[in-house]
Amino acid sequence: MRTDWSKRWPDGAALANKDAPGVPLSRLEHAVLKLLYEERGITASGHETTDTDPGVATTKDDYSLESYILGTNHYQIEMLANLDQVPESGALVWITFPRSRTARDSPRA
Repeated sequence: MRTDWSKRWPDGAALANKDAPGVPLSRLEHAVLKLLYEERGITASGHETTDTDPGVATTKDDYSLESYILGTNHYQIEMLANLDQVPESGALVWITFPRSRTARDSPRA
């Protein structure tokens, strides 16, 4: 999901998008995810923001959007960048996991 949110990087305050009390503002809606997964049949979703659930929900331990996605046996990817360089169709996305610098089997930097 391209929102150009990643262009706020490296400005942490702009990226967090907090309201006056300091709670990150909403980004995604359950109805949108339901449409994408149940009607359009997507396999996974990805976005540029730091979390799928809005900050106002996570401050109350409400992770219902992430729970919905995982509950449908699908996955999501957060903190994507450079989505403006991906074509609207025909792109191949390779998904992997980051390797920790402190992992026991990783070489020292």
